[in-house]
Amino acid sequence: MRPLKIGISGVRGVIGETFTPELVVGFAQAFGTYLDSGRILVCRDTRPSGPMVAASVFAGLLASGCEVIDLGICPTPSMQLSIPPQGAQGGISITAGHNPIGWNALKFARADGLYLNASQAEELLDVFHQREYEKADWRRIQTTIRSDDAIQRHIDAVVARVDATAIRARRFKVAVDCCNGACSRLTPPLLRALGCEVLAINDDPAMPFPHTPEPRVDTMAQAAAIVKAGHADVGFVHDSDGERLGLVDETGQPLSEELTLPLAAEMMLASGRVGPVVTNLSTTSAVDRVASWHDVQVIRTPVGQAYVSEAIVEHHAVIGGEGNGGVVIPLVHPTHDAAAAMAFILERLALEGRTLSARVRDLPRLAMIKEQVAVEPHLIYTALQAFREAVPDGEFHVVELADGIKVEWPDGWVHVRASNTESLIRVIAEAGDEARARDLVDWARDRLPV
Repeated sequence: MRPLKIGISGVRGVIGETFTPELVVGFAQAFGTYLDSGRILVCRDTRPSGPMVAASVFAGLLASGCEVIDLGICPTPSMQLSIPPQGAQGGISITAGHNPIGWNALKFARADGLYLNASQAEELLDVFHQREYEKADWRRIQTTIRSDDAIQRHIDAVVARVDATAIRARRFKVAVDCCNGACSRLTPPLLRALGCEVLAINDDPAMPFPHTPEPRVDTMAQAAAIVKAGHADVGFVHDSDGERLGLVDETGQPLSEELTLPLAAEMMLASGRVGPVVTNLSTTSAVDRVASWHDVQVIRTPVGQAYVSEAIVEHHAVIGGEGNGGVVIPLVHPTHDAAAAMAFILERLALEGRTLSARVRDLPRLAMIKEQVAVEPHLIYTALQAFREAVPDGEFHVVELADGIKVEWPDGWVHVRASNTESLIRVIAEAGDEARARDLVDWARDRLPV
């Protein structure tokens, strides 16, 4: 299998196989053409392929007549937050997020800092396939690439939108695992600006990822050890580009990535900011239970930050996110932003005077099982169609088809869908206990012809 994924989350693939300089230059030219050769911000995470991909992006954008502002190693949310004040027409983040270090990707943002939505992504793809790019002559090609400090702008925005005085008064000791990613340059100075004592590990952008760049229970062992050894009040774990946030409580217990959003949502609603909550179809039903405590609506979207962000703006939601540790704090910006989520959680812990473990004990407890099935790209949708045909109408409580096939019963649900980022079919089930969740996964796997 030679993986290349093109979709709502951009274009991504394996360096040296499908993700080539030629591909990157073409997509950068297509994006520059799509945005009429405007000002474009570019950032990257710390993958070894980053400089090569960045050079290809710069070449494609300059060739189409764009003005390029290079943010260097910089979290994706920092870039997104900087697009409007820079008067830019869009941005490109060079990062494969949670994918292994051999992958890289281009994520495309528009003038308001949000990712391209589904129809805009299709339009960009049409430009790429037609290959009728804007071609600047020698008089129009920009001769310099400017740089900008988007990280300090991000720190200032987050500090201004939380109760920094309350956080500073609490004098938190915070452990943070930056995964040697882009947040190595954002999170320690942000925490210090909030008056925290920082116990940082894996905060060297020159070093490789110390573990899979995805904040899950099985990648939080180092952070948990630092929390225990340093007697920290809380631990945070980042992905490679600052979109996802993992949590470790003060006892050193890593928390499931599925708990980050329900915790933040309950804190937000308990603070008196009342309004809808937005999440995707694969995220835990704990979000719905938390919302019911505060009598607010939950709006479900297909999986993908672009869908969540647009729904947050459309419905004036007070918080949103996904079950991968992605949290959106609209007070800062309607995008996944681990730094904003981290600061908001610290604010609530400071104002409530409670520990993270006590706060988590209040949340609904459900069992979720996530599995993935590797499938050749050209067979994925055939397999999903066969699964849909194996699910009889009317036999179940709900069959939701907005993103793959989600089947719901009164005591649980299972969601079968194509991954946005890899050549996989994801099977996710949730129920009141692990045995029932396992039954639902097995039920789905028995009906998948792969």
